[in-house]
Amino acid sequence: MGLTSVDTVAYTGASPVAVVQAEPVSTAYALDSGDRLRVVVFGQDGLTNSYAVDTAGNITLPLIGPVHARGRTTTEVSASLVARLRQGFLREPHVAVEVEAYRPFFILGEVTFPGQYPYVANMTVETAVAIAGGFSPRAFRQSVDVSRPADGVVVRQRMPVTAMIRPGDTVVVAERWF
Repeated sequence: MGLTSVDTVAYTGASPVAVVQAEPVSTAYALDSGDRLRVVVFGQDGLTNSYAVDTAGNITLPLIGPVHARGRTTTEVSASLVARLRQGFLREPHVAVEVEAYRPFFILGEVTFPGQYPYVANMTVETAVAIAGGFSPRAFRQSVDVSRPADGVVVRQRMPVTAMIRPGDTVVVAERWF
């Protein structure tokens, strides 16, 4: 999570448009409380189901009990499930885990309808503002403050409206001063 930098400048018509990337896009999504996972155990309909990551960061399956998911990827959770199912329950388990629903994001401040909303993949600040009904007339529209948990602490960072947000982020749109 570094400072934003201008990567490319594209020209459209008479005015230049800067393409800003707030941070490198990470392909590995780290699970946390509020995520809903679809777990498929091939050949075991009783274990195949949707499971929510609870406040302790676990998902709980029949037979094997709680499995830690917080901070892990779906691939890592799948490997943990395979290892646990091999311990006396299934001979050769095949498990697939995917995110069925992401945890929500929050948007506060100078938007029409502040609150909690479901996250959509590849969401930008602009998209989040649009979901919240758009900017209020007093909103500062160039950048926002985004708070996100990182390594057990909440990091607050100013970002442009073109920046990507993540599930669990809190977006605060400030009031502009005339």
